[in-house]
Amino acid sequence: MHDHSHCEHHPAPATYGSAFIVGIVLNSVFVLGELVFGIANHSLSLLADAGHNLGDVLGLAMGWAAVFLATKPVTSKYTYGYRRASILAAVGNSCLLLIGVGAIAWEAIQRFSEPVAVPGTVVMAVAAVGILINGGTALMFMAGRKGDINREAAFAHMLTDAVVAAGVVVAGLAMQLTKWAWLDPAMSLVIVFLVAGSSWRLLRRSFDLAIDAVPDSIDIEAVKQHLEAIPGVTAVVDLHIWPVSSTQTALTAHLVAPNGISADVLESAQHELSHDFAIDHSTIQVHTDAEVGCALTY
Repeated sequence: MHDHSHCEHHPAPATYGSAFIVGIVLNSVFVLGELVFGIANHSLSLLADAGHNLGDVLGLAMGWAAVFLATKPVTSKYTYGYRRASILAAVGNSCLLLIGVGAIAWEAIQRFSEPVAVPGTVVMAVAAVGILINGGTALMFMAGRKGDINREAAFAHMLTDAVVAAGVVVAGLAMQLTKWAWLDPAMSLVIVFLVAGSSWRLLRRSFDLAIDAVPDSIDIEAVKQHLEAIPGVTAVVDLHIWPVSSTQTALTAHLVAPNGISADVLESAQHELSHDFAIDHSTIQVHTDAEVGCALTY
């Protein structure tokens, strides 16, 4: 028996797509500003932040594309539609950031041997603008981020950018007071470690979803026990739970019930899967024969 408990597929609200567009425009302008001031003032911390922000612009673009694709209807070839694009966007976003911070770390290490004097006032002014832009963009993705890894990725990156920009302001103030040129590459490395840590965690989560791992929010043992509690069921075999998108989850299961199960009982069980475990698509097959098996049986 098949069930689509929320068959409307949760289309992304218009404001969600607009948040990506606004974020892309604001951060693109800011990246250009950081590049100009960073090059003109020989500030590696500004250039490092610009490189990081450029990665976020590309990530926001991928996130927006994923939102757009998720609204497309299903086809005879793509029977789940394009909703998994949001997961792939999160994977790509994380990879871009890890590549970018690697390049920045290399440049920062080289800069320690040849420190360059950097005007702290300029660094502080540009970074302060970054706090406003990145913090404001993060607020646009705050609502509903826990239920969508694509939105959570955008929020995490924008919030990280705001924190990093605050760190750059502190570094700029310290350089202004002490005239220590090595603070610039030092702050760059701090940025690298912060971004690399959050990006790696996001990559692991999104990669798990991309290879159909059970979402972290779902306890497969609890689901199995729920199905085993259905009257007449003696065993649950071939149970699979996987993400259809960053917001939707599917399930297939074979239930062994020697005396069968009524359609009403199955429908009730599937409704409970949706309500209690947020499993939107469930397909359950009932067997009266105990000899049921599968090479991928859980």
